[in-house]
Amino acid sequence: MRRLTQLTLAAIVMTAITGCATMSVSSHVARGLDIAKYHTFDWGPADALPLGDARLDKDPFFLDHVQGAVEKAMTTRGLEWATTGTPDLRIHFHANISERIDIDQVDVNRGYCPGEGCTPATLSYEAGTLVIDVLDARTNRLLWRGWAQNSVNGMLENQDTMARQIDEAVTRMFERFPRPL
Repeated sequence: MRRLTQLTLAAIVMTAITGCATMSVSSHVARGLDIAKYHTFDWGPADALPLGDARLDKDPFFLDHVQGAVEKAMTTRGLEWATTGTPDLRIHFHANISERIDIDQVDVNRGYCPGEGCTPATLSYEAGTLVIDVLDARTNRLLWRGWAQNSVNGMLENQDTMARQIDEAVTRMFERFPRPL
């Protein structure tokens, strides 16, 4: 009976973990960057290459929502969108979707396998990655790069879900954006 309880508990925990997978977010900032000397931003020219997935390339909602979320994040940090002249900063973003496979060795390692020759559970899913680059517009030097990765399950079919995931990704990335020294 105790073994059945352990197996049930392990199944519940694994379901909760995979159902509540958290977004992975990180960033890189140029060494010695003083963001205080920059005041304006604009979008760089569109990349010649597609975003990396036809479902994103052809989705105006995705493109508009990413740009809107980034513009909001930049303005909340005191930067202004350049309406004339050369901006101080140029922004580019890239997004792609790739197939991922996670192998869950936890059950086997903890002895929760019901019998000999137990194979670890595998989880196959599509993961979306969003990368935002902020460059010095005069030198074209990369000053900051933020990236976020998460499952796109349900996102491509539902604009509300897509908007929530984009907002969370951009917000969490820009929490890492440098503050003036």
